[in-house]
Amino acid sequence: MTSTQITSTHQKALSINLNPRKYGAFAEIGAGQEVVRWFFLVGGASGTVARSISAYDMTVSDYQYGPARRYVSRERLESMLEHEWNTLQEQLHTGRGRHTEFFVFANTVAARGYQGTHECHGWMGVRYQTTPDSPPNQTVMHVRMLDKDAVSQQEALGILGVNLLYAALNGGYGSPESALRSFLDGLTPQRIEVDMVHLSGPHAQGVDHRLLSLQLVQMQLSDAAMFSSAGEVLQPSEALYKRPVLIERGSFRPVTHVNVDMMRSALNQFKQECRDSDAPEPLVLAELTMRKLQPSGATPEGSGSGPVCEVPDVTPYSIDYQDFLARADLLAASGMAVLISDFFEYYRLATYVGRLTSCGVRLVMGVPSVREIMDESYYEGLEGGILESLGRLFKNDLKLYAYPLLENGQVVTADTLQIAPNLRHLYQHLLDNGRVVSLPDYDPSCLPIFSREVLARIARGDASWESMVPEAVAQKIKECHYFGCRSHEV
Repeated sequence: MTSTQITSTHQKALSINLNPRKYGAFAEIGAGQEVVRWFFLVGGASGTVARSISAYDMTVSDYQYGPARRYVSRERLESMLEHEWNTLQEQLHTGRGRHTEFFVFANTVAARGYQGTHECHGWMGVRYQTTPDSPPNQTVMHVRMLDKDAVSQQEALGILGVNLLYAALNGGYGSPESALRSFLDGLTPQRIEVDMVHLSGPHAQGVDHRLLSLQLVQMQLSDAAMFSSAGEVLQPSEALYKRPVLIERGSFRPVTHVNVDMMRSALNQFKQECRDSDAPEPLVLAELTMRKLQPSGATPEGSGSGPVCEVPDVTPYSIDYQDFLARADLLAASGMAVLISDFFEYYRLATYVGRLTSCGVRLVMGVPSVREIMDESYYEGLEGGILESLGRLFKNDLKLYAYPLLENGQVVTADTLQIAPNLRHLYQHLLDNGRVVSLPDYDPSCLPIFSREVLARIARGDASWESMVPEAVAQKIKECHYFGCRSHEV
């Protein structure tokens, strides 16, 4: 049976059991022994399972793996993998290390409990060798279980764990994209969400975790993924936990002075609002939607961010990876962390972020985007129309910061924006109650800048584009010849 023929969970678990070179340990906290159960169920587990433990009691867990601030956390998972790996090596390496590829699988999970009040999520990982006595590789992921009952969540967790282990032990990470695609074998995106994957060890050489984050969303494993300005993969619920969040949506193709000034003025406004509270420093995110990453998805940041209620054209999305990495590099040069999302409607973005933080959320956008939000035509497919959309958008402590637009020689702000007559009272209500805020602290010299003009000047070799973007961004574009830049002057 070839690897391409092995698709069922039963077949995957059995193929591992029948491989005499693979031998390892399973450690699972919470939701039962759902992964190792498969290996006992299919038969032949004595050739695979060296040890299986369920440290369900907190005291037992602490005794085994040391104390942890949170039991369902990456910190706990890492300590489990480390402890089980060291134990395996100490007990078995001398006897069988020369002909065995060891592995350790671990997870720590909070499935739906009796009260049904907590988030159903967990951390899952595998540490493994590809040849005997070789340095170990490691894959760590964060998952959310979306089924409504505990039994179904446990079943999905077991299937995902077998998929993860099979991909690791069968060289799946020679092609990370193929490995990611295999995670949902036997599952659907409606049952499991994988919003973070991190690879380390020899198999991680040459892997760009920014691209891995993009592919999680592209393959519908998750609605959103994050990475820092340094390219470090972030788990959204941990990164946003109890943090005020400021988000700028755009195509960032390329990052211009408008993007930087928009974020600067919005951050100043946000800090003013937070100055009397004990809230930590706001987390600043540049958001790229999947639509913005498709070839026809770019729109100028200074003039808006496209329709707010769209339906994707293709699944999976057609993405130019090099173009995406170019934008990621330029955002990194600007010091911005990145959120990649599948949220075409602003209210879906607001709902997602609001679920992850109890602090304030601010969306900064150009005036044209505010105009689109107040356009009823974008909500024809929504049962409650514009009222439902705005109700979802402004739920909890969310505000829109509106950056002005230079239009026909006139500066248009949120306060002077003309709205359809039947919606003027509704819009005035949002202004009067501080839900839409006009940013006063902006640099007028940035207003004439549009990314489409920057790209056009780059394409025709007009060096004046450099004055329209931050210096670090210009340097990076020239160094890497992004967007067809032909300059050799660096």
